[in-house]
Amino acid sequence: MRAVRVHAFNQLPVVEEVAEPEQRPGHSIVRLRAATVGHIDRTVWSGNFLQHPPLPYVPGVEGAGIVVSGERFAPGTRVWLRAADLGTRQDGTWRELVDAPDAALGLLPDGVDMATGSAFFSPCTSAWVALNDIARLQPGERVRITGASGAVGSIAVQLAQEIGAAVSTSSGPLAEGEAGVDLLLDTIGGPMLEENLRAVVPGGRAVLVGYTAGNELALNLAHFLQRDVALLPLNMFRREPSGRAAAPELLARLADGRLQLAVQTFALEEAARAMQWITERGHRGRAVLTV
Repeated sequence: MRAVRVHAFNQLPVVEEVAEPEQRPGHSIVRLRAATVGHIDRTVWSGNFLQHPPLPYVPGVEGAGIVVSGERFAPGTRVWLRAADLGTRQDGTWRELVDAPDAALGLLPDGVDMATGSAFFSPCTSAWVALNDIARLQPGERVRITGASGAVGSIAVQLAQEIGAAVSTSSGPLAEGEAGVDLLLDTIGGPMLEENLRAVVPGGRAVLVGYTAGNELALNLAHFLQRDVALLPLNMFRREPSGRAAAPELLARLADGRLQLAVQTFALEEAARAMQWITERGHRGRAVLTV
């Protein structure tokens, strides 16, 4: 069985032959058809994640495929999978056969292709939870969404418009005559976050979803206190139950076209290229390894 493995942090992953997983209680064996390459995979690979699996390890938090064996779903069932332990504390999804906890699996509708099924969970549920559970966005409110060309940002734009909000995808200081916003949904972080906070009206809120532009923030506390803006982090590991509850409805939207998610596919042997691609400025959508 082929798998992508990392032998040292910050070293390029390689495709190798590894032993096939064995069936065990509470787990399913899934033949992978697609496995997502995300920023969390890069963070674990860099050695900077709070936890990481023992080296060498197989990256990958998300995937989609066909059940081979298990107790939860019958063999041949199309499933998506995501688990906090996969690719962070144990071997992940960048391989041909995955030993996944039954709780990590969800049904994948026939109308959703494998690449999208692999890639949908993180951006779609992050945008959904950020807008509905954390920000509690209301119809008619004004929202600025940064990184709208990215996966989370593009989904957030579509969901916010569906809610009935007035959406802006600009960033930085307000343009002359531009009104402030009630909500900032920031997917890029870094030094631009403080600039974008200035666009939020007093009493408004900002939800921090990602940090693709950097994970450090220099904040002028005096100005921040005067602006009176609530800065709210999105932690999808803690809020994963809310994301899983929303997953069937989000998949239904993807199946009938109400939601669109861009996906760029790579062969399993191109894992290193996919990891680089997601760091390139202007890339659109999610990277997926086809297995």
